[in-house]
Amino acid sequence: MNKQDIFAETYSGVRQLVERLIGPDGCPWDKEQTPATLKHLFLEECYELVEAIDEDDTDKMIEELGDVFFHLAFQIQIAAKAKRFTHEDVFANLLGKLVRRHPHVFGDTQMNDPSEAVPKWDAIKRKELEGSDRSILDGVPKAMPALSYAQAVQGRAARMGFDWDDFQGVVDKIAEEVRELGEAESPEAKEREMGDLLFSMANAARWMGAESENALRGSNTRFYKRFTTMERLSRERGLRFEDLPLDQKEALWEEAKALEESV
Repeated sequence: MNKQDIFAETYSGVRQLVERLIGPDGCPWDKEQTPATLKHLFLEECYELVEAIDEDDTDKMIEELGDVFFHLAFQIQIAAKAKRFTHEDVFANLLGKLVRRHPHVFGDTQMNDPSEAVPKWDAIKRKELEGSDRSILDGVPKAMPALSYAQAVQGRAARMGFDWDDFQGVVDKIAEEVRELGEAESPEAKEREMGDLLFSMANAARWMGAESENALRGSNTRFYKRFTTMERLSRERGLRFEDLPLDQKEALWEEAKALEESV
């Protein structure tokens, strides 16, 4: 490694590294990338970071945060090379927005309770939208995972006064969607009604103060752990899991649950 290949452990160092990668003597693959071609890789890194956070794995979080940060720097430098914008533009926009949306920190407004934050932020966002035809929902990225998007747009609609009077209304709506799903006949109707049911379930999570995406991820994790435990127990007993009758599989499931709860 040459002396010029040693980069400072700062944002400037990362920026210089990316400049080198996409420069004339850089990496052929990196030089061909565009914001669009990097999208799926960026999302993958974000999901890996979320997994590291879920696992509370410090070393993995450090690694994945670095990967996410690299992608941010990569996007900025691609834009800078194309003379679209620079990191100064990104930081100026970010700092201005955060200062503007925290008048209780950087201004004279008072805030004594965390519960006051969201209504105040919403008021500031609505003020920012004054004079435009943008919806309060437009700030929710449509590329979000569907459950997260459903919960986010319903939350914003609720803060504008469009919501059920109480949780029973949410429960009744879920029951209605379950009934309509059972009555659906065509594949298209079944898919539509399933979507409506999931949308209502996300709303229930919002009312309960839970994150629907986190809730489902937790269920996915529990299923994965229990199922892989079932497979392991089968192997240890010289059995082929796929050949077992359903009652034995269900018994293994209960055993896996018990093992999980005993830890």
